[in-house]
Amino acid sequence: MAEEVILLSTWASPFGNRVQIALTEKGIEFEYKEEDLSNKSPLLLQMNPIHKKVPVLIHNGKPVSESLIVIQYIDEIWKDKSPLLPSDPYLRAQARFWADYIDKKIFDAGRKVWSTKGDDQEAAKKEFISNLNLLEGQLGDAPYFGGDNFGFVDVALIPFYNWFYAYETCGRFSIEAECPKLVAWGKRCMKRQSVAESLPDSTKVYDYVLMLKKYLGIE
Repeated sequence: MAEEVILLSTWASPFGNRVQIALTEKGIEFEYKEEDLSNKSPLLLQMNPIHKKVPVLIHNGKPVSESLIVIQYIDEIWKDKSPLLPSDPYLRAQARFWADYIDKKIFDAGRKVWSTKGDDQEAAKKEFISNLNLLEGQLGDAPYFGGDNFGFVDVALIPFYNWFYAYETCGRFSIEAECPKLVAWGKRCMKRQSVAESLPDSTKVYDYVLMLKKYLGIE
């Protein structure tokens, strides 16, 4: 019996992009269903009744939500190909720590960069760069956060790389000037088929951010 794998997401969600990358890295065939978050589908509301958010992975009729949990589930179910988490318990714990850091420190800080003005935006840029600097320090001179292997932390962070152009343009600053190793890492990841096929174009993301700014009255 063939496995049924469905992903409910939206193109602009970096959290949904993570799941797409993980599934593609593993070579898992899946059905992608684009959600309109202003008019959520009955399937999404049924499969994620608590948070009513994307992404949701539906595996043989059973839903799994919250992107980092979904990626760990994917790694455990399809463990024979392209492992994303290290086998060593300590290294696995460290990978989970940094992925959690990305969730708590990168998304909100990046949002502040494009959604604020004046002194608030200057403070937001400093916070954002400081957070990226910590990640760059963790990366060091390795090609990936998983060392020589593309792994869990890379999957967690790389969707935000395609938001860098929007952050830079709205905030009028250069991330590469502040974090050259991290930008080089992003370019390296973009050469992977799983990443290139899963992420939206940076200019499309920027247009989406402009739309959000207009909608929120912060032009």
